[in-house]
Amino acid sequence: MTARPVAVFIGGPPASGKTTLAEAVAPALHAVVLDLDVVTGPLTDLVLRLTGAADLSEPRVAELTREPRYRTLLSVAEQAARAGASSVVVAPFGAERDASRWAETVGRLRPFANAYLVWLTLAPAELAGRLAARAAARDAVKLRDPARFAAGIDLSAPAAAHLRLDAARPVSELAAELIGEVRRLAIDGST
Repeated sequence: MTARPVAVFIGGPPASGKTTLAEAVAPALHAVVLDLDVVTGPLTDLVLRLTGAADLSEPRVAELTREPRYRTLLSVAEQAARAGASSVVVAPFGAERDASRWAETVGRLRPFANAYLVWLTLAPAELAGRLAARAAARDAVKLRDPARFAAGIDLSAPAAAHLRLDAARPVSELAAELIGEVRRLAIDGST
C-alpha cells in the first residue's frame, strides 16, 4: 500500500464489530490483525481462573488486567511497526478516547508508522442483540442482562481525531470507507 507502515486502531463498544471489520480491511492494508482478546487471552484466562472471576468486566479483574493488557497490545503493534509491518489493532480503547492518551499512543508509534483511530458506533439495543447473539464466554457477566449492560456503556466519541463509522452499516461499506480514508491520509502524510 505505502512504503510506511500503518497502525489502524479500531475501537468501540463490545460486539460493535471491531474484529470483523479488522479482518475485512487487513488484507487490503497488507496488515496483521492484533486483537486484544487474542494477544492477551491465555494470560487473562489464567487470571480469571486464579481469581475465580467470570469475565474481565468484573471490577476486581478489570483493575488488575486493563493496563497490562493494553501495554502488551501496544508493544506488539510497536514491534510490528519497527519491523516494517502494518497492523490493525482491535480493542475497546475506552481510555484512549482521551486526546492526551491518544497522543501518547501516536507518539510511541510515529517514528515507525502512521497511526489512525477508527471508532465504531452502534445503538445500545443493537449492541445488546449482538452480545446475546455471539454468546461469547468473555461476555458472561454482560449476558446476565445484555440490555442493561449496553445501556450503561459510555458511547461518547473520542476527543482525539478519528474516523467515526456506524457499525449498523454493512461491513463491506465500512471496510471500503476505512481503506479509502487510510489511503487518503497516507497520501496527504497525515497521522
